[in-house]
Amino acid sequence: MIPTRLVLARSSAVSGVSEWAASTWAALKPCQLHALQASSRLLSLGIQDHAKHREAPGKKPLSEKKLKRHFVDRRRVLVRGGSGGSGMSCFHSEPRKEFGGPDGGDGGNGGHIILRVDRQVKSLSSVLSRYQGFSGEDGGSKNCSGRGGAVLYIQVPMGTLVREGGEVVADLSHPGDEYIAALGGAGGKGNRFFLANDNRAPVTCTPGQPGQERVLYLELKTVAHAGMVGFPNAGKSSLLRAISNAKPAVASYPFTTLNPHVGIVHYEGHQQVAVADIPGIIRGAHQNKGLGLSFLRHIERCRFFLFVVDLSLPEPWTQIDDLKYELEKYEEGLSERSHVIVANKIDIPQARARLPQLQARLGQGVIALSALTGENLEQLLLHLKALHDAHMEAELEQGRQPLRW
Repeated sequence: MIPTRLVLARSSAVSGVSEWAASTWAALKPCQLHALQASSRLLSLGIQDHAKHREAPGKKPLSEKKLKRHFVDRRRVLVRGGSGGSGMSCFHSEPRKEFGGPDGGDGGNGGHIILRVDRQVKSLSSVLSRYQGFSGEDGGSKNCSGRGGAVLYIQVPMGTLVREGGEVVADLSHPGDEYIAALGGAGGKGNRFFLANDNRAPVTCTPGQPGQERVLYLELKTVAHAGMVGFPNAGKSSLLRAISNAKPAVASYPFTTLNPHVGIVHYEGHQQVAVADIPGIIRGAHQNKGLGLSFLRHIERCRFFLFVVDLSLPEPWTQIDDLKYELEKYEEGLSERSHVIVANKIDIPQARARLPQLQARLGQGVIALSALTGENLEQLLLHLKALHDAHMEAELEQGRQPLRW
């Protein structure tokens, strides 16, 4: 790009030359006229050449907000492994060596297709519907085997279930997990492979085998330590923004959150707790009402829950009963997991007045806070840390590796 000052200087120089030429054009000699025309022509050509070879501006990267619009948690994928290379049929040729024998090499094996967990990938939107593995090269003369096909990796988010024909064949729920989606075909054999005592000059060679072909169904279930469960417009997204660096959309209408968001809460000693903001649940969600089953499955992977209650609504204790009922109907025992009840919006006077009634009805501790003003957020963070430590101890006692972020 040409600096502004340089462009202005060039434009002023050209205008100055034109004005000077208009006043003194008749006084110049023929040789001087030719020199002046040549210099002005070179200047104009130089500017045109620079504009012609100017690099086009690159595409701006998509913002996080636009990427979230393309959240995909289901995908049908056809995978086909690479085909093996064919074997070679040839004989050794060398001066003064009449019977060199067979020296055809084997073909290279086809490349596999492997699903690999990538923590930077948040949805299945980047996964294509069809993948073809790299084929192996054919064998060569002088017993040279063909190069094998490279492995094709498909990056998937953590928490991806792989199904085939209704059966779960893989659960990629930890960083770095891999699953071979399709095997590459075996390479063919060259005629050197068929050399035997009773066949000293074989001409047989075999072609490479085709790669494995499968139709897989990928399903994403968000993996997090804690899941925030509540009715629409209860303040879950505002609470996630208050305790982490996540930036989910916040508005004054229900169903603002249409995709699950995961925020990371940092503690001392480099400990991190992942908290998932699940889209709002309504009555009858287990019957696929509202957002329904499409997002209830994201709750399955959460180790414990944060039930977010809107204190500004009358009879807020009924929200807890309805939420537990929907979870239990979706999966038996889901509502019995460890949880803490969060009463939000105590910055509203009428909501603060309903807090004693809620505590009396539930008969257990309630964390009353305001995600808008930040009041009493410290108590929530302490309870969250206690639930996380208890979960880590339970996982270690059972001999399982706990989830770490």
